[in-house]
Amino acid sequence: MAFASSFRRVLTGSSTILQSQFSPVRFNSTVTSPKLFVSGLSRLTTDEKLKEAFSPFGQLLEAKVITDRVSGRSKGFGFVTYTTLEEAEKAREGMNAKFLDGWVIFVDPAKPREPRPPPQQEPESSETGFRTNKTIGWCG
Repeated sequence: MAFASSFRRVLTGSSTILQSQFSPVRFNSTVTSPKLFVSGLSRLTTDEKLKEAFSPFGQLLEAKVITDRVSGRSKGFGFVTYTTLEEAEKAREGMNAKFLDGWVIFVDPAKPREPRPPPQQEPESSETGFRTNKTIGWCG
């Protein structure tokens, strides 16, 4: 019986444990940029479908699904950019945890891109033709 009541609490949303863990992450964040991060996209979602889904909330500057360089398939996330913060907030509230192409999508404020470290240069070969790998040791 205790299991049934706790299960009912989870389904109805009255569980304070679930609300305290997940609500700040998905529902209480405020938009500080007109750019939104959209995750949970279907592999079939295109730029055009993303733009069509988000266009009722305001004027879109860009709707981009991120694709793999090699295969050209969607990576399952994308970005939507609006002209104003109000439009972005309205779109986040309206599209978060909704279905798009049969998948539940999540809309969050986009974070600034972190700078990547510079690429490491290949270690130089010695006169014997072997090169050193500081992690493993000698390799040929």
